[in-house]
Amino acid sequence: MQHRSYTILASLLVLLALLLSACAPAVAPAAPAASEAAATEAASGEVIEIEYWQYNFEARVKAMDQLIAMFEEQNPDIKVIHNSEIPYDNYRDAIAARVPAGVGPDVATLFYGWQPVWVGQGYIVPLPEDVFSPELISAEFSPMVQASYQDGKLYTLPTAVRTLALFYNKDLMAQAGLDPENPPATLTEFEEQAVQCTRMDAQGNYEIMGFPVSMTGQAHHWFREVLLRQFGQQPYSDDYRQVLWNASQGGYDAWNELLKFQTELKTGDATLFDGDPNFFLNGKACFHIDGSFRLGTIANNAPDLNFGVVELPEHNGVKSTFGSYWTHGITQKAAADPARMAAAVKFLQFITSPEAGALWVKATGELPAQLAAANDPELLADPKLGAFAAGLPYAHSTFFVDESKDRQALIDAYNAVVLNGADPAAELDFAVETVQELLDGYWANQ
Repeated sequence: MQHRSYTILASLLVLLALLLSACAPAVAPAAPAASEAAATEAASGEVIEIEYWQYNFEARVKAMDQLIAMFEEQNPDIKVIHNSEIPYDNYRDAIAARVPAGVGPDVATLFYGWQPVWVGQGYIVPLPEDVFSPELISAEFSPMVQASYQDGKLYTLPTAVRTLALFYNKDLMAQAGLDPENPPATLTEFEEQAVQCTRMDAQGNYEIMGFPVSMTGQAHHWFREVLLRQFGQQPYSDDYRQVLWNASQGGYDAWNELLKFQTELKTGDATLFDGDPNFFLNGKACFHIDGSFRLGTIANNAPDLNFGVVELPEHNGVKSTFGSYWTHGITQKAAADPARMAAAVKFLQFITSPEAGALWVKATGELPAQLAAANDPELLADPKLGAFAAGLPYAHSTFFVDESKDRQALIDAYNAVVLNGADPAAELDFAVETVQELLDGYWANQ
């Protein structure tokens, strides 16, 4: 993170700006056209400095360092400061404290589910349509990226997308008498193999967990976009105005299936390890549901882990997976200065190019957002990435008003059942009410 020395006067001005931004409604300034910004770019030969922010995630940090080096070599008149030292839990607070004051990043990464909040707060501006046209986005990017449009305007664009798949530990499967070359393909097989893999000591403590449900990880997505659909219940209405998790018996059945692994089958408890997905990385769990980005973590932190990856188990003949992505937006700080805006646009073009996507997949395990890179036959045939790529045609991306609150509603409901013995149906109903209030509040202001 770059450190600067501020004068007392500058500090007072920043503080005043923060106070004013807290009192005034956030309005996102319109982004100038790229051609206009480029026309006003400094011609004196001075280097334009912009900041790119992302939270600290080792594989992504290394990948972005490589992309920045490549970009600066091609664009010697632009210097990109890479701030990647902010922990995930503090990242959004850091954005909220700086961007409204006109300081901090010019280009920032965000989870696509945060976009409605960031747009509402005026943190990011629409991308210039003369550079990022709807025709270009439709022709060159994964259909998932349509979630980056809001009120007909494109606000963000990703380098990569990701799906969920099932990770399995080949050594633990073999120790349990299972065939590592035949991991579960259906939900019934998944239950059976998870039970067979589970091993406890004489005191009833887990030695090996078959499948611990990690609600702070990807299990809430597995319920929302996979299990619900497999039990015949659409998660939301087509216009995303109604939460339908409990709209039929199928919704309750999907919820009970999620709970079943810990309450009935007793295949594991994710809270026994400090941080998701350490139970799998430490070789203490047979199965783990996660995104393709986890491949980068395993390569860096558990290179000797003997594992495989397959598509998520199907049920009732239904295949489904959750599709998501981290994306990049241009902030109001960049938009306030034509030269910085031009540099930010040029940088965003580069980090969302097929060249960047091809590098990103090798460094992080995420799938390229650009169709040209994602359709690489070598990628589709990859023994690990291939399972994630195979899920792209049937992946579903959830529209989130506030992803963290949506996730927390399901975490709270799950914990109430498994920790306190609460009624499963009542807890699902309460989670639905909580998320419905989020949707109602959002649509009332549109």
